[in-house]
Amino acid sequence: MTAVDLLTFGEALVSLRAPGPLAAGGALTMHLAGAESNVAIGLARLGHRVAWVGRVSEDELGEYVLRQLRAEGVGVDDVTRDADRPAGLLFLERRTADLTRVRYHRAGSAGSALRVADLRRPIGDGARVLHLTGITPALSDSAREATRWAAETGSRSGMLVSLDVNHRSRLWTREAARAVLAPLAAHASVVIASADELDLVGEPGSDESTAVAGLLARGVETVLVKLGADGARAYTRDGVRQVAAVRVTAVDTVGAGDAFTAGYLSGHLDGLDLAGRLRRAVTLGAFAVAGHGDWEGLPRRDELSLLDGHETGNTLR
Repeated sequence: MTAVDLLTFGEALVSLRAPGPLAAGGALTMHLAGAESNVAIGLARLGHRVAWVGRVSEDELGEYVLRQLRAEGVGVDDVTRDADRPAGLLFLERRTADLTRVRYHRAGSAGSALRVADLRRPIGDGARVLHLTGITPALSDSAREATRWAAETGSRSGMLVSLDVNHRSRLWTREAARAVLAPLAAHASVVIASADELDLVGEPGSDESTAVAGLLARGVETVLVKLGADGARAYTRDGVRQVAAVRVTAVDTVGAGDAFTAGYLSGHLDGLDLAGRLRRAVTLGAFAVAGHGDWEGLPRRDELSLLDGHETGNTLR
């Protein structure tokens, strides 16, 4: 098997979306969700060879997850079907035009049972990039050990290891997250975080510059700080570079950070310089927030220039 461009793993959820309050009832639409699968789809749409690994339920919901990933060109050959555990569910309700709320039903799910044995073959096959998030180690003890093992093994074998902090307060406390993620970051070449997540991979209470300096001193090559509508900052040993966000009408911000990550890693795989990687990252972030769904609005490679000189309301003919 030829090594893939990017390998990632985690829990893929079945997302049930409501256009209004869940308590009011009404129709739900079914979607695929999950930070790692979002990144995988973003890269696959740009033509990169991508594989996703995880455990899915051995029922129709598990089959739905696999069908969605296959349809987007994501390799799932090493996914494990779990006959004893259910699919993880995510319920999303739009409370106002600017506010969505999420409810998880993922305790004891197939995805949370991830373990080292599930990763041995795909990690052994190699990849140019191994992408991790701070969500997977929050799911269970076995998933935490699998993430640690993958980071150590991938780094030792020469893969570029990418870590998106992606803190989920409903899964674990900041203190518990810091105890796991700070050591994990030592194996990463790229660390991605929002400004308020940086102290989870550094000293408690540290400000942005102190946290970044600590990460670079520990061997991290690039620290990306997501700034939402203000764009992003990238820190390397050569200094700091900031890029503005691409201006679009935002309709759904879910998945924007994963799209940003996918764009940056795509730029790395294509050999772009730092400025080019950041431009692609904010471009994919703009596509994500301008459409509904976690990943549905992400571009194909021939669409990357669609937002160049973009003006709200344009129709391309």
